[in-house]
Amino acid sequence: MLVASAGSAAAATVCNGYSEYCSMIYSNVTVVGAHNSYTASNTNLAANQDYGVTQQLTDGVRLLQNQVHNSNGVLELCHTSCLLYDGGSLSNYLTKVKAFLDANPNEVVTLLLVNSDDQPPSSFASVYQSVGIDTYAWSPPAATIDPTAWPTLGSLIDSGKRLVTFMDNSADFTSVPYIIDGMHSNKNLGMGDHILTPGSTEFSNMWEGHFDIEDATFFNCTVDRHNGDTTNQMYLINHYLYTQSTLFGVGDTPVPNKAALPVTNAISGAGSLGEEAGTTCLALHPRAPTFLLVDFYDWGSGSVFQVAAGLNGVQYVAKSIAAQNGTDSTSSSSGSGSTTTSTKNGAENVSVMGGRSSVWTAVVAVACVALGSFVAM
Repeated sequence: MLVASAGSAAAATVCNGYSEYCSMIYSNVTVVGAHNSYTASNTNLAANQDYGVTQQLTDGVRLLQNQVHNSNGVLELCHTSCLLYDGGSLSNYLTKVKAFLDANPNEVVTLLLVNSDDQPPSSFASVYQSVGIDTYAWSPPAATIDPTAWPTLGSLIDSGKRLVTFMDNSADFTSVPYIIDGMHSNKNLGMGDHILTPGSTEFSNMWEGHFDIEDATFFNCTVDRHNGDTTNQMYLINHYLYTQSTLFGVGDTPVPNKAALPVTNAISGAGSLGEEAGTTCLALHPRAPTFLLVDFYDWGSGSVFQVAAGLNGVQYVAKSIAAQNGTDSTSSSSGSGSTTTSTKNGAENVSVMGGRSSVWTAVVAVACVALGSFVAM
């Protein structure tokens, strides 16, 4: 079912919250992304967000990045291992995304799926179809899209095709054209300049900056994983910080650095999102980043959205977002300047393996660390 069509409805006049965006092409609109969107908890150290996908979308997040694993034949959203953090099925998650799209006809949403177990795109298409979200999915004219050839947000909204999906590997334009070859392969490559094998289609539509950063000086907007001419591609910056911690008796375990969030998510200053995206990136590259991938977007009372608005050349329209969740707290606390009394949407935090007090989670975490895989990429 199409929500709207160019011939049957008036053209959109507000797109993703701003009238100016309606005439801007998709690749030129910078959006905030939720790193590991499905990992919503402020008590589980494997989580990268405080709030679930419904609240993320309500607050203005427009890129949803997720790791997808094959768990006994079901596509599950899992953090490194489904034993460590099982965020529920892809089907349940997409049902919530579809509900948001149903209720908000002037919004364009992007999914970035990390195909951790190299599943065929047809298996993802089956889930899309069962949920009914495939009717929103936009299909490009070719597997690789020149950044200047993307439609405007207004035209996407008018057509009813308001969901853009990228997948990091195994995308096949001939079989499922709306699952677009993207980037963000989670192959534990580590930091450095990673050029994909000649002929590979990974990163054919965008490149990615450094990831798994523990030193804020590496928020330098340099090209990391890429394939092709990076001067003519969209790109994503991973602006989230890790720190080393002792977890369940195991030292040197990377976990999200929540203590640094007041700086990491800030509008300006050394190590801030505003500095990397608005100053460093613009000095190095011919265009602004299309995607700003962050942890705990609620920290900063909207600062990450203000950075995106500035890059898009619009006056930021402040709005209440979910209250900033503090470290080591199971209830919401008001962040600096926060005007909302929203509480954490616990209903969306499904099947977290017991939080930090769970003996089973401890056992799994230690096993994952031993295997070198407890990294929240």
